[in-house]
Amino acid sequence: RAVSTTVQFPPQNASLLSQGLQVVAVLQWVFSFLGLAQVCMAVLLSLLVGRAWILAVLYLVWLYRDRDSPRTGGRRSAWVRNWAVWRHFCDYFPISLVKTAELPPNQNYVMGVHPHGIMCAGAFCNFSTEGKDFSLQFPGLGPSPMALAGLFSLPVYHDHLMSTGICSVSHQTLHFISSQPQRGQALIIIIGGGQEFLYSSPGQHCCFLWERKGFVRLVLWHGASLVPVYSFGENDIFKVKVSATSSWSHGLCFSGRGLFSADSWGLLPFAVPITSLVGRPIQVLQCLNPTEEEVDHYHRLYMKAMEQFEEHKESCGVPASTHLTFL
Repeated sequence: RAVSTTVQFPPQNASLLSQGLQVVAVLQWVFSFLGLAQVCMAVLLSLLVGRAWILAVLYLVWLYRDRDSPRTGGRRSAWVRNWAVWRHFCDYFPISLVKTAELPPNQNYVMGVHPHGIMCAGAFCNFSTEGKDFSLQFPGLGPSPMALAGLFSLPVYHDHLMSTGICSVSHQTLHFISSQPQRGQALIIIIGGGQEFLYSSPGQHCCFLWERKGFVRLVLWHGASLVPVYSFGENDIFKVKVSATSSWSHGLCFSGRGLFSADSWGLLPFAVPITSLVGRPIQVLQCLNPTEEEVDHYHRLYMKAMEQFEEHKESCGVPASTHLTFL
């Protein structure tokens, strides 16, 4: 599905005030993704060289003492996750969360999210906020989305991420959360990671999955259930140009639309619907010492479950001739 620059913006059925709030909500999200960390670093450095240096030092001491929090479940804030700004953010595209099966809270889950896209809009809205009422659709589950560990070393950004429930993606984090006595833990992992990011062009539907088996071992160790999640439209909200796919050094450029015109360049994403489809759980029996054969077995079951893409693609605006590609 290609991005259309004729997409109505903002949606015509929204009031002028709602349209404005949606744009502001999306702009703050883009800023937090691309610029918040840099601004926080600049403010901290200015405090260090100014008269308020003691405040900066105290914060850095606290940041050091708090360094393990992202690896031990973080600090999910129900208040932050329920901010009204997230609902406006979701309504801009709009974003939908579709449940295809019940996920009982008496067990743990590892949700594999695809594709990565440019800014993980679907995953952020649906699992890091209550913009689409995750807690109402999946009562009793505690979502813990995962992000790169390095992001938690950045001042203030560290707290911003954890307030929405995001934790550091590391073996320590995954084992800590999965080992909690309270059931209903839902680990949200973007399986393809940075490599899948390179396949975020509009109309592409690629999952970097063939060599990704660590999440299956985690599930076997803890006896959790595997749940595939696919976000239709995730790759369509930005125009993307990849100069080469074989090396990070060649890079990736992306752009959106301007604030007042879809035909002008900007970083505002296109208002293309995103539908995050939560698949049926794959029951996994706990095995503390899984063999390669067992890992491969459940890995194949997971890839088979990704065929939900074929079942729902046309209803989500994907042509029948388009198929999911595993890399």
